[in-house]
Amino acid sequence: MTKRVLLGMLTPSSNTALEPLTSAMVSGIPGVSAHFARFTVTQISLDRQSLGQFDIGKILDAARQLADARVDVIGWSGTAASWLGFETDEALCREITAATGIPATTSVLALNEILEKTGVRKLGLVSPYIESVQRQIMANYEAAGIQVPGERHAGLQVNFAFSEVSESEVLRMAREVAGYGPDALTVMCTNVKAAQLAERIESELGIPLYDSVSTVVWKALKIAGVDPAGIQDWGRLFREVA
Repeated sequence: MTKRVLLGMLTPSSNTALEPLTSAMVSGIPGVSAHFARFTVTQISLDRQSLGQFDIGKILDAARQLADARVDVIGWSGTAASWLGFETDEALCREITAATGIPATTSVLALNEILEKTGVRKLGLVSPYIESVQRQIMANYEAAGIQVPGERHAGLQVNFAFSEVSESEVLRMAREVAGYGPDALTVMCTNVKAAQLAERIESELGIPLYDSVSTVVWKALKIAGVDPAGIQDWGRLFREVA
């Protein structure tokens, strides 16, 4: 019997994209399954109410629910640290492990590890966010030594609406950003349906797409001792990044 590997994913309450995408990604690896716990996130902006959604106490309550399922790893499938600051995810992972005894990772920390491993110095940024959030993400990456030569954002604030950004819109933004000559692209939001477009985008544009749903799955598998190369047809990340 194949040993089960259980991936726990923390999920924004209004997100309808990451659960089906994550489950589809891991479906081809025998014994691997994804399990989800939600906490309230309904809008994204830089105002106090929006930032308060990411209070660590609420996230830890959700993480403890995943611990009840005896998951092998807990991933925060969310991108808040891209505008709050990368150190917030580092602290979150420490707190999750202290509270549950389970190793933890996040979409943003995984992306940053991938950028380092692949030598990306120029990152193309696609998101559904409003201008102020997008600018803060760019500032955080540029402070970390990653240039953002081109970006596109949909100007949305309500989290549910992110999942209604069409594939054609994602493709349009990716193509426009690729025109600025980045080393790689990222779609920075786990509620945008973009991970399934990786093969198409990479074939057309010639650069890798490191989608934020995909990055946390990649790292969660590595932590759980599973080769990410078992995920096929979801982009170069799973084939090429050791």
